Amino acid sequence: MGLLGSFQHCCVCGETGATIMCCQEDCDRWFHLPCAKHGACVTQYIAQYSAYCPEHRPHLELGVTPEPETECPICMETVDDRETYGTMVCPACKRAWFHRDCIQGQALRAGLLCLHCPLCRDIRAFLPRMFIMGIRVPFRQPTWEDNDSFAELGERHSRCNARECHYPGGREEAEEEG
Repeated sequence: MGLLGSFQHCCVCGETGATIMCCQEDCDRWFHLPCAKHGACVTQYIAQYSAYCPEHRPHLELGVTPEPETECPICMETVDDRETYGTMVCPACKRAWFHRDCIQGQALRAGLLCLHCPLCRDIRAFLPRMFIMGIRVPFRQPTWEDNDSFAELGERHSRCNARECHYPGGREEAEEEG
């Protein structure tokens, strides 16, 4: 396919060298992986690693629209007034609207085991739909667990900070006994 790809024109930028072909039967559109996002193409990072041009990409089609001034629960910025390539909705609660870039960033940080709807926390309907919509979710622990970021939460508080100690034996005895 390397030689074939060198002659294919990208449906997004128009340059040659496109190596990804739309998986829809009878579609002859090709694109570069870096052009996919800018051209509203969807690349699914699951099993068969399918890719779709803007015309044939999957849609949620849940029949809902966001309320006016609905904010993305991740970045707190207003989302589009309908589902678009850049705006998605949770298939479970149908109330959480978020930007594609925001949920992609969340997926990269959370990993497979912790990615869920930012609003209703659903994972069963949410995660498979994110895969279908082309959100890349790495199979690893969340980044916030790297480098023992929360190790201090497991440490026991070892000193009394109260202004006035109410322990019958006094502050020194309380600290000795823990």
